[in-house]
Amino acid sequence: MGSNSSSRFPALRGSVVPGSTGADGAVRGVADAGQENARQAVSALYEAHAVGLIRLAVVMLGDRPAAEDVVQEAFCGLYRRWAQLNDPGNAQRYVRSAVLNGCRSALRRLSRESRSARPDGSLETSESAEALALVNAEHRAVLSALQRLPARQREALVLRFYLDLPELEIARSMGVSTGTVKSTTSRALAALGRLVQEVP
Repeated sequence: MGSNSSSRFPALRGSVVPGSTGADGAVRGVADAGQENARQAVSALYEAHAVGLIRLAVVMLGDRPAAEDVVQEAFCGLYRRWAQLNDPGNAQRYVRSAVLNGCRSALRRLSRESRSARPDGSLETSESAEALALVNAEHRAVLSALQRLPARQREALVLRFYLDLPELEIARSMGVSTGTVKSTTSRALAALGRLVQEVP
């Protein structure tokens, strides 16, 4: 990723439009100031977290270009909704959840298009050279098995063991209870162990 993140971000391009004079100009000036604050805040978050979120999306999707699209759309959505955030401190959680939702949508789209659909309903996604470059050779069997898990189980494992999030934060990101996180993680670990043994 380059250092000029806003160049990758259509919603953040361009300068603030100057306000006109009078009352309308004052209102426009306030709005423009808010847009500039949002632009700076989201750009800073993008610089700090985009690479990690792209890696998260690559693990979920097995496809680097699709992962980049999902992450970019998540940050664009954050920018568009910045003024609606009750607490800007939750912005990172918001964009992480948006990435997960984007990955779910992409996986549903793949399923509808019957691309590499398995009889058990799981998806077999192709492993691009770029995706494999993100992990060491000894982890590729785990990555291959992980991509065969149902999406929710995959999310739970990636958030817990890849991003090292606590259960409460995982629950908030996935929109479920901590009890569901525990049970989903337990089932996912058991399934992953079986699938790893099947990887040639």
